[in-house]
Amino acid sequence: MGFNSFTFILLFLPVLVAGWHILNRIHKYTVADGFLTLMSLYFYYTFGASFLAILIVSICANYLISFIMTKVKDNSLKALKVIGVLFNLGLLFYFKYLGFFVDNINAVSGAGISVKEILMPVGISFYTFGQISFIIDRAKGEAEHYPFLTYVMYTVYFPKLIQGPIAFHKEMIDQFNNRELRQINSDTFAKGLMSFIIGLSKKVILADTLARVANYGFEQAYYLDTLTVIAVMLAYTFQIYLDFSGYCDMANGVSLMLGIELPINFNSPYKASSAKELWQRWHMTLSRFFIKYVYIPLGGSRKGKRRTVINVLIVFVLSGLWHGAGWTYICWGLMQGLLVVWDDLGIVGVDDGSSKKKKYLLREKPFFTVPRAVGNALTFFMFVVSLVFFRSQDLAHAFGMFKRAFFWTYPGFLTRTAGQLEISENYVFRQVFTRLGIGSADTVFLLTMIIYILISAFVMTRKNTGEIIKETRYDLKTVAFYTVLFILSFISLSNVSTFIYFKF
Repeated sequence: MGFNSFTFILLFLPVLVAGWHILNRIHKYTVADGFLTLMSLYFYYTFGASFLAILIVSICANYLISFIMTKVKDNSLKALKVIGVLFNLGLLFYFKYLGFFVDNINAVSGAGISVKEILMPVGISFYTFGQISFIIDRAKGEAEHYPFLTYVMYTVYFPKLIQGPIAFHKEMIDQFNNRELRQINSDTFAKGLMSFIIGLSKKVILADTLARVANYGFEQAYYLDTLTVIAVMLAYTFQIYLDFSGYCDMANGVSLMLGIELPINFNSPYKASSAKELWQRWHMTLSRFFIKYVYIPLGGSRKGKRRTVINVLIVFVLSGLWHGAGWTYICWGLMQGLLVVWDDLGIVGVDDGSSKKKKYLLREKPFFTVPRAVGNALTFFMFVVSLVFFRSQDLAHAFGMFKRAFFWTYPGFLTRTAGQLEISENYVFRQVFTRLGIGSADTVFLLTMIIYILISAFVMTRKNTGEIIKETRYDLKTVAFYTVLFILSFISLSNVSTFIYFKF
């Protein structure tokens, strides 16, 4: 059961919101916590009973380690921290990386080791990293040993459970314990509803439609021509952002309806003018996790220029591996790391109009600067290129896409790819083009594909969801707009696909 499902929208969400606010209204706060926890566990159970069992084992083990930390002396905390981190990483390794590890051992040594196919629990990377942060902070004395129900509620809180954001314990539990936030607030509730509708529309109207082009294109990679590869790459670039940010908008929207605010995970990343800025805007909670628990412990930028470069590359390679067990993800992470290092070297700067003096690894100031618009274009281009690694099934597949993108071919596969948009939701487009005298089906679908890509590009350049809901005034036009947007999104639920980040 995803956020973009009839069951969630028509049944689960109304029951959850009503139950939560009624229980808090009558001051049954502990019962409300139990109700929210059970609803979150049920939400996760719908993805598989075995997945729920693994989650419960993970929670109990981490809570036990936290409990033991209250009984031992300070000199034993480090050992318990190591045990806790190794347990969580071991669990993650078994379900996510064991097959990849064995395949590479077999490829190098010819050992012929076989392992059974292991199903990866949905969202395991997200809840594992959340618990690692808790165990490390407990060992540092930065987190208390919370009551069991409070800890479980933090871990399984369903808006963040399966696809993030990676929320730290304090920023969530402090809100859970704030009884003022439990009282229904019409303004906060309205903002949550708007955020949910915007996220739902991003997902089901735009992302799922672009997914038809992207999925077909990557499946037929060896037959594509240059123009088709470019169209497919753009479709996937917009799809992955609209899919993930749409989910985060919905998650934050649901959470706001409950009076809880999730940490921001996206801040218009395609507006970035450098790779470093992009990663300050894209999947922000993952970036801060790696900075706090990997980059800074490795020495950050405190141990010289060479060590800084190495630390940055380590973080991005790990980020690539976090996203998936495959060499394509490692290459994607390494490419992003190299781009960030390039920014840090200070050879080329971006004139962003800021008076703040920037620090570079090699120079006081760059050799030359480019306008921010040029930086935007170059950053977006390189991110599009890097996503070929991210989406391809293997390196040969990725390099085949690169070859077709940068060495001109035109066998005419573009119209066939655009033909994947022959769905009922695009009936209006077909009728409009027919009345304009465009009768060719190939031309209609090609124009439809171009329109979706242009609409997505337009959305990326506008205010993001957080900015929109902050500035929105509640009047009749606003209500009418969001009502129509919800109806269009609801109608499109029949063709939804799963969220991309479910597999991470």
